[in-house]
Amino acid sequence: MEVTKSISAVQIKKQTQSFSVGKWGGRALLWLFLLITALLIVFPVIVTFLGSFMSNLEITKGGKIFPSSWHFENYKEAWVQANFARFTWNSLFLSGATTIGVLTVASMAAYVVDRINFPGKSIYVAIQASTMFISIGAVVIRPQFELMVKLNLNTSLWGVVLILVSGHAYIFFILLSFLKGISRDLDEAARIDGCSNAGIFWRIILPLMRPGLGVGALFTFCGAWNEYLRPLVFTMTNPKLQTLTVGLSYLRYGSSAAVQTHYMLAGACLSILPLLVVYMIANRSFMQMTAGSLKG
Repeated sequence: MEVTKSISAVQIKKQTQSFSVGKWGGRALLWLFLLITALLIVFPVIVTFLGSFMSNLEITKGGKIFPSSWHFENYKEAWVQANFARFTWNSLFLSGATTIGVLTVASMAAYVVDRINFPGKSIYVAIQASTMFISIGAVVIRPQFELMVKLNLNTSLWGVVLILVSGHAYIFFILLSFLKGISRDLDEAARIDGCSNAGIFWRIILPLMRPGLGVGALFTFCGAWNEYLRPLVFTMTNPKLQTLTVGLSYLRYGSSAAVQTHYMLAGACLSILPLLVVYMIANRSFMQMTAGSLKG
């Protein structure tokens, strides 16, 4: 009997050891995969940043990651040649107006769909979902431009803002899923106190949706900031309204028609800075939403 117990104890110990080894091995493989993925993502950014301090000849020759001499004047020349001050303001206007519009429309739509029953609600949700699978790329530029011509918005950034705000389905579903986690008892308590649906939304629901709004703002701002084709089409007749992504193309060639790769890399690094600032601001909301979903 004692021999049988000792054999069982040895077997259990071996199984525990093999389980712990397998667990640590799985974690090691996971961390190795994440490390390789992070390196693949970060490496182009590092190469771009270091290349922005090289001379054009050094970049053309290639074979180096670190510059032999640091050319900080590349940033000054890129700022002046591409008129960064004006184009940055235009990009901030486009991205900011689009973000405010998308969050306003998507949050209201999510609240109505989640809290209020109305005829055709399932059809509306299906239409919203279908727009996520319809490309709004270059194919629809012409009908969009013709529509903005009829609205007299074809020569301003407001036409681009209106088009980007209309494509809010992705943010709508993010906020809708977040709104489902907010208790309906709050609505009932506010309604007993005489609060209307609009008052419940603005006073109670909207403040509780801050983490979801932060995530939506991050995605919307980055998407509008990186928009290239529509700002290019809508500002052809008025170059002063062009955004930073369009203005970067002015750095490609110099006065002698030579390719200015070093200025383009410096301009690309400058254009990334606002996105980093927005990410740092919205990062807390992103982490709160992620933690809430894991807890749920």
